Amino acid sequence: MLSRILPQIVSVLHARLIFGRRVQALADNISEIIPDGVATLLDVGCGDGTLARSIVERRPELEAVGVEIRARPRTAIPVQEFDGRILPFADRSHDVVMLVDVLHHAEEPALLIREAARVAARAVIIKDHLTGTWLSHERVRMMDWVGNIGHGVPLRYAYWSPQQWRDVFREAGLREVDRRERLGLYGPTLRWLFERRLHFVSRLVPDGV
Repeated sequence: MLSRILPQIVSVLHARLIFGRRVQALADNISEIIPDGVATLLDVGCGDGTLARSIVERRPELEAVGVEIRARPRTAIPVQEFDGRILPFADRSHDVVMLVDVLHHAEEPALLIREAARVAARAVIIKDHLTGTWLSHERVRMMDWVGNIGHGVPLRYAYWSPQQWRDVFREAGLREVDRRERLGLYGPTLRWLFERRLHFVSRLVPDGV
């Protein structure tokens, strides 16, 4: 009984206490680091598109579309399904490609980063987690469970260290030009436990851009 209702309870609490603030904080940070003079935004693993829509509200010159493994019945932006590996778009077909808390759920995250680098004409924006110690891994693992247990998202608990991120970016032909680690995702009570040195947003540019 408890095993059936606990995910629902956790999901409701997360939606009421965390989700709204998280979306607004991420939209603020990401909209500020998207370069000027761009028109199209592809959100990979977009969920219901709420975050992308919030970014467009701050950057109305952008047209946002998304891809998701299983498209939801109602979405805030146009969404098409993909296989979770290969993006169904031509090279350099979208100005900005965004992956927000997606890669640690992906079966082949390095491949998905290379795909983002292929499709992006101007920038790739990645928001994900940083770990390097047992304690940081367990803190991120707890956040991951709370945020996703009610949505049927695969929980792989596979997080990378800062050096692993740098290596993967380099192998994908991406160069980091902007980075933020203080994102304001949580209120004062939770910030000291679940935010410090565990999150980042990076803007990367493909080689030759």
